[in-house]
Amino acid sequence: MTRRKLIAGNWKMNGLRAAVAELDRVIEAAPDAACDLLLCPPATLIGLFSTRAAGSALMIGGQDCHPKAAGAHTGDISAEMLRDAGARAVIVGHSERRADHAETDALVRDKAEAAWRAGMTAVICVGETEAQRDAGAMLDVVAASLIGSVPETATADTTVIAYEPVWAIGAGRTPTLAQIEEMHGHIRETLRAHLGVVQGTGVRVLYGGSVKPENAGEIMQVRGVDGALIGGASLKAADFLAIAAAS
Repeated sequence: MTRRKLIAGNWKMNGLRAAVAELDRVIEAAPDAACDLLLCPPATLIGLFSTRAAGSALMIGGQDCHPKAAGAHTGDISAEMLRDAGARAVIVGHSERRADHAETDALVRDKAEAAWRAGMTAVICVGETEAQRDAGAMLDVVAASLIGSVPETATADTTVIAYEPVWAIGAGRTPTLAQIEEMHGHIRETLRAHLGVVQGTGVRVLYGGSVKPENAGEIMQVRGVDGALIGGASLKAADFLAIAAAS
């Protein structure tokens, strides 16, 4: 099965309205990309970015959502609100959400189902810490997180998986190419067992962890890597597009 690559940018808590200049550069180049493009700015910019990107090849997404559609949850944003603002996808279970907000696999699972309920794609993140890798437990940890975070009803049309070695995020470090291939192969086999062969084979699995223009080419060529979830390098259109070109 051929899976079209996806390059997704997670702006995290960065970006003001002036950042629309970077967005416009991505929109201009998007039609020439040989992959799908997704930018996830902070919630304050989703409406503006979605309006700007309307009709283009660039998708706009959110970085998190609440499991419920509405209610007394001060400061939270529902999947329906994100969709109403123009988002077409939402990241759930990012390692920073899991660490900073004690998000569990069960909560991430609920958020993924909320994304589907609102008509969006769920980008579900999994990964291991440095201590877990050093202990040799990384494969078991990631498999357990996948099974706990990904509903059995996930499909290739509604779901993307992002593998992020937590110890590499923002650290300027990356696993070896062999380590990336091993983990992506393990994720694929876990997905096939969890979702069935057809959907488990079709779901795209992205790599995320200090991806930049300098190393994107070799990472994108690793077997089983269907694209990238990019942090800091997605803030600048030139870097984001260089990574997309390397896919």
